[in-house]
Amino acid sequence: MFLLETLIKTALVIAGLMTAAAYLVLLERWMAAWIQDRLGPNRVGIPLTRIRLFGLGQPLADGVKFFFKEEFTPSHVDKLLYFLGPAVMFTAAVAIFAVVPFGSVLPSEFGLEGMSRPIELVVAPGVDVAVLYVFAAGSIAVYGALLSGWASNNKYSMYGGLRGAAQLISYELPLGLGLVGVVLASGSLRLDVIIAQQAQSGAWNVALQPLGFLVFFVAGFAESGRLPFDLPETEQELVGGYHTEYSGVKLLLILVSEFLHMIVASFLIVILFFGGWHLWGVTGSGQEVTWPIALARVVVLLGKVLLTILFFMLARWSWPRFRFDQLMALAWKVILPLGMVNLVVLVVWVEYGAKMAAALGISNIAAMAAFGWGVFAASAAVVVWLVPGEPDNRPRRGPAWQLGPTDEEETPQ
Repeated sequence: MFLLETLIKTALVIAGLMTAAAYLVLLERWMAAWIQDRLGPNRVGIPLTRIRLFGLGQPLADGVKFFFKEEFTPSHVDKLLYFLGPAVMFTAAVAIFAVVPFGSVLPSEFGLEGMSRPIELVVAPGVDVAVLYVFAAGSIAVYGALLSGWASNNKYSMYGGLRGAAQLISYELPLGLGLVGVVLASGSLRLDVIIAQQAQSGAWNVALQPLGFLVFFVAGFAESGRLPFDLPETEQELVGGYHTEYSGVKLLLILVSEFLHMIVASFLIVILFFGGWHLWGVTGSGQEVTWPIALARVVVLLGKVLLTILFFMLARWSWPRFRFDQLMALAWKVILPLGMVNLVVLVVWVEYGAKMAAALGISNIAAMAAFGWGVFAASAAVVVWLVPGEPDNRPRRGPAWQLGPTDEEETPQ
């Protein structure tokens, strides 16, 4: 019975993710049209009819187009690695959702043999190292980008693969540092326990650890490869990046994998910092889990995830792309130091926080929130103080220590 339950969950998750990815692409195209003041896709409706349905048939038309496009394989590619790259990326993107909870539990009211226990809304329940599993599965995407770029035997694809590897590896470090504070606060690597801890305390981690949230949020943006962090596939420089030589279903797998990375980043942001399914007065921690409460928790979690995805889309069509050296400087010179500050602060708080709260005569939660926001304000002030007032956008022809004075500096007017 447990095996059957797992298979049903897996099928539902994969079908739901593919459908969600298709219609979220349609939503993003609508949002792009709204931001850019133009018409979005609104023609395709029910096939063989004149019913348009506001363009809701567009994802089906796009899918059919991809499946019927010519499966062209260039003669100069390394065919084994060329086909392996998209498969690795898609497998890694889908595998992450094995430990992502889509709610809490469904009550046991079936009355059937073998179904007398609550059903946990996660494909692989009880994984004690769920956070480490998410990081491990997500890291495999680096190999997909590298394999695709290398196997294409194309300079644009190669540059895109190298950029993707450098970007993902660089931002995984601050991503982990932003997460460590949440793990220390909850005392567990299980995602469902992290949600339950926030629900029990009544305070979301975004209010207690704002600096950790900022570090994790920016690193999550970069890990998902979305604008303004889509340097591995920037069309102005690399035509299409590491998937320049791909078409048909292989290109579809790459594009869907990139979209699933954005969805999983949204899930992690909501689960780790915005309380997951918890919402005051609607889905508290002390309630008896009945069917209405269980469904309300699913709706609350998915609603928060949808709002986060909408912010991802808004950022993509509103902000300009970083230059690659700016992207790496942001990771190593700003986000990584802030992540280390957050880690040191959380270690100090875990050791001495209770004593500080008792000395001040306030609750532990209030003291932690005040301490966290104080550190956030101080870190922001230091960053603003250290950042140059005017950006230096001069083209660099070599390492910074080898650059001489400019012509204007040599011959002042």
